[in-house]
Amino acid sequence: MATVYDPSKHYEIKVWDVEFRRDPVRTLMARIYQPQGNGPFPALLDLHGGAWNNQDRTANAPMDESLAASGLLVVAIDLRRAPEAPYPASVQDANYGVRWLKAKAREWNGDPATVGALGSSSGGHEIELCAMRPHDPRYNAHPLPEAPNVDATLPYVVARSPVSDPFARYQQAERRQWAEMIQNSKTYFNPWETIYEGNPQLILERREPVTLPPLYVLQGELDDNVLPAVQEKFAATYRAAGGECELEIFKDCEHRWVANPGPQTDRAYERIKAFIARQLGARRLAA
Repeated sequence: MATVYDPSKHYEIKVWDVEFRRDPVRTLMARIYQPQGNGPFPALLDLHGGAWNNQDRTANAPMDESLAASGLLVVAIDLRRAPEAPYPASVQDANYGVRWLKAKAREWNGDPATVGALGSSSGGHEIELCAMRPHDPRYNAHPLPEAPNVDATLPYVVARSPVSDPFARYQQAERRQWAEMIQNSKTYFNPWETIYEGNPQLILERREPVTLPPLYVLQGELDDNVLPAVQEKFAATYRAAGGECELEIFKDCEHRWVANPGPQTDRAYERIKAFIARQLGARRLAA
């Protein structure tokens, strides 16, 4: 029997790194944030941002620590970066990560049936694609011999400032004459046509067959990287396609506001915990 998730509780946590996936270019690592208690605890996969080109599993450490201390087994994974391998390489890593965590969760006192996911910025883009296309052969590229029948479906997704429409974000970078972000997009979406194929907004507009788990999107009001209007359009399209999507705009916040301590960062953490608690509670009742 899994532990009922009560985000008001507090646990000491143990943190360590393990090998996640060995790639010809480098070894990808995972950071485990394990609550110290009886468990088994609900499990959460964390995908970092970095415009597909930088950052690693440590990018969301304060958030991961806070979530784990509330009683979640949090596992943050490295993703291959665009200079190493363009789209869909990082989405393949994320898809593998979902299946890998389901297979490994019991070893770390986690409940594999509860594995959800959180993605930030470009990690939000990657987890939206994973959630919408969990069985896509383009993303299921890495076999998991120890658990060949485990799939990458997710019961819920949390996305902080996700790049839900990467072409709209590219257009915004052009308007800002932001050379680095323009190049980041071109490095990742290579060939360029994949910016339309691997685009959550356009996937919904094309009415492709998709899976739509409950989604909670956190968006900064002052974000000039991923515009709030673009996020609002995505949320509306997600709902129109039959999915449940909660969009919350955080007043006076920019793209990476959660990287800095403060009331709105604390509020973001608490809102994520409350959303996860609702999803796990609904799942328990359905079971």
